[in-house]
Amino acid sequence: MTAEAPTAPALSHGRLIPVTVHFDDLDALGLLHNARYPVMVERAWTELWQEHGVRFEGDWATAGDACNAVKELRVSYEAPVTRPGPYAVHLWLERLGTTGLTYGFRFCSPDGTVTYARGARVLVRLDPATMRPAPWSETLRTAGRALLRPAD
Repeated sequence: MTAEAPTAPALSHGRLIPVTVHFDDLDALGLLHNARYPVMVERAWTELWQEHGVRFEGDWATAGDACNAVKELRVSYEAPVTRPGPYAVHLWLERLGTTGLTYGFRFCSPDGTVTYARGARVLVRLDPATMRPAPWSETLRTAGRALLRPAD
């Protein structure tokens, strides 16, 4: 972890979702606890997908795309978050497959210019009856295509 947070270029892809760090999210050293980053990212994704009608309402049999499991999670901590307040999560898709997807994220300043952590997570859509991989709906695929990061 470096003392200074790196700056990022202007947002060219994905979405910036506001999040709030509360005092009780900080650890004994006054830093955002490492386990809180994935929680903040999950909350940001939940908010974004709910805008597209993807939500869990208590019944896995009807959860559709919300019935998924994490296959992999990577987080790189680049600079400490040392105080409560407003921040943001920059979200995008790296890959959108038939039954899986990989999304990227940055935990950043509210305007997206300062990066504190970055990472990626792989999700697999599941059939609730068999718990085997199942295809994403066309609704999710359409919304997901708008979030894909352009190829370099």
